[in-house]
Amino acid sequence: MTTIISIVASAQSGKQVKWSYSAKKVADKTYEIHMTATIASGWHLYAQEAGDGGPIPTKFTFAKNPLVVFNNKTKEVGKLIKKYDQPFRVILQYYEKTVDFIQTVKVTGNAAVTVVGKIQFMVSKGTETLPPAEIDFAVKVGG
Repeated sequence: MTTIISIVASAQSGKQVKWSYSAKKVADKTYEIHMTATIASGWHLYAQEAGDGGPIPTKFTFAKNPLVVFNNKTKEVGKLIKKYDQPFRVILQYYEKTVDFIQTVKVTGNAAVTVVGKIQFMVSKGTETLPPAEIDFAVKVGG
């Protein structure tokens, strides 16, 4: 069973990133939560490990829920670009076009549960880097 919820985020980073969310059952009471970023042409979204001394990396914060156990770190699936950035003077890691962030969770009960969290991210285009944006999300799993 797959539950899909789509939300468009346009916080401080304007309309450069559209986020969509879904949950996919992968085993008994175990789900993958997909947080997919579609990035506007010419822009890039920084990875969770963007580069020391560089911009703020993409960060996922999940609300505590006694019915949900989070397994491992949030994975990134996409074409990771590593490039030296002159203004920051570090090698930056980022994505263009699209990237799928995946968090695996296990539901401890039998009822449907909503996983709630926040995403903090930054985008850049050429020499323009926008301030960090933070958005809320919610995805149903279980049941």
